[in-house]
Amino acid sequence: MLRRAAVVAARQVPSLPYDVPRNTRGSMPVFTDIRNAGTRHLTLIRNVQGDLAALAKDLATTLHPPGSPEAKRMKTTIIRSQHIVLSGGLWKTKVMRWLAERGF
Repeated sequence: MLRRAAVVAARQVPSLPYDVPRNTRGSMPVFTDIRNAGTRHLTLIRNVQGDLAALAKDLATTLHPPGSPEAKRMKTTIIRSQHIVLSGGLWKTKVMRWLAERGF
């Protein structure tokens, strides 16, 4: 119990209109999904709380450099008002690093 309290206390989340809480083991809810025999790559962010549209916009504008091929290829979709799907590539590590830089 003390370890969980220390993790929560150490996590300094800036005042953003959204929150991406970690699971009970302390992992970020970012997953990779490969479909259509390996031709469709998806990155999923699950259980987002708050303004998902703001998170999708922040990801679209700051995850990749503006005008880069990755930025042009990435599409964001909101599913069931809790999940965000990034299509167009495998960006799990970039998304996890991006979230960690913002304090999640």
